[in-house]
Amino acid sequence: MTTPRTAILHYAAPPVVGGVEVVIQAHVQTFVQASYPVAVVAGRGEVEALPSGIGWIHLPEMDSQYEPVVQISAALEQGNVPPAFEEMVEHLMAKLDVVLRDFDTVIVHNIFTKHFNLPLTAALDRLLDAGAIGHCIAWCHDFTWTSPSSSSKVHAGYPWDLLRTYRPDVTYVVVSERRQQVLAQLFGCPLEEVRVVYNGVDPNSLLGLSAEGADLVARLGLLEPDLLLLMPVRVTRAKNIECALRVVAALKARGCRPKLVLTGPPDPHDAKSMAYFESLQELRQQLGVEEEMRFVFESGLDPDEPLVIDTQVVGDLFRVADLMFMPSHREGFAMPVLEAGFVGIPVVCTDVPAAVEIGGEDVMLFDEGEDPDHLAGRLLCWAEDSGVHRLRRRVRQRYTWSAIFERDIEPLLRKREARA
Repeated sequence: MTTPRTAILHYAAPPVVGGVEVVIQAHVQTFVQASYPVAVVAGRGEVEALPSGIGWIHLPEMDSQYEPVVQISAALEQGNVPPAFEEMVEHLMAKLDVVLRDFDTVIVHNIFTKHFNLPLTAALDRLLDAGAIGHCIAWCHDFTWTSPSSSSKVHAGYPWDLLRTYRPDVTYVVVSERRQQVLAQLFGCPLEEVRVVYNGVDPNSLLGLSAEGADLVARLGLLEPDLLLLMPVRVTRAKNIECALRVVAALKARGCRPKLVLTGPPDPHDAKSMAYFESLQELRQQLGVEEEMRFVFESGLDPDEPLVIDTQVVGDLFRVADLMFMPSHREGFAMPVLEAGFVGIPVVCTDVPAAVEIGGEDVMLFDEGEDPDHLAGRLLCWAEDSGVHRLRRRVRQRYTWSAIFERDIEPLLRKREARA
């Protein structure tokens, strides 16, 4: 099965600032990351503002601010179809016919439901009639006919009715269930004929992750767990890592999908330190949490080469984590308590000085002898009681752009091949 080639069409593209342009930027980035050939076809924009590795086709006549289009639009808003309308439609048809024949899928943003360049809408409609566009996806963010601010700019009849006409050969996409209901009513089509694909977030950009940090997050699957615990400590007996392993096992037994990441290394030049590290690996295997508990030290690109990360990458992991977990037997101070507090994630730890003297009632303390299952229960109660955590978990698991592409966008691209 070959990877489909996709063209994304809009009036404008980045660096033009707008909500649709932001979505297009995110879409093309995910296409590139998924190794899908993609090109942007727009009336305004700059290739330098788009991710590397994509195509850029500039057709000025597609721009809503192209002067002849502005003049045509002014007449159309008054209910008049000027002679220049048909000329522009034919002109755009000729140009787009040449461009779009090289693509398997054409994603059209807003052009089928907004009035900003009706000659472009009509041109695409006729190309569909002619079979010149094989697989068309209409990504409909906004609708002129139902908008309080723009419905007065359209009138009954052609070409305005194109913006409220359902085509069975087009796959329609909206960004919310509310918009799905509005568009289905406007088109007079069944609700299921309009698909919902939500917008997403880019965690690497939003969290300011370094390249190394982003790579580590992806490699360890740190956006997938229900609860992500961070232990920003070295591998020493004083850190009571056995407790952490047993708590993770208890969380797993309760139906949670946890992940615990320990950032620091053992001392590779100390035989006792390495022996302790190896004993922890054995305990991890016995408890059945090899995937749920990961040492950064063992998580390099080459499994035979130890990985040691700097403070910048540790900071990346703090911003990704749900809470900082420190079951230490003893600590001189415990800097991670301050770091977690500053980053804004909960602290769960034994009564180390920083937690007691600075954290006070704002940290979750536990006794190192507390039953791991009981502690796991306390953590799950916190997780389920926290609306902030529930929303964060939901977004990172379901609404990153990569998750949306894999779950919702890629099947749309494959739809034509499935029919064939």
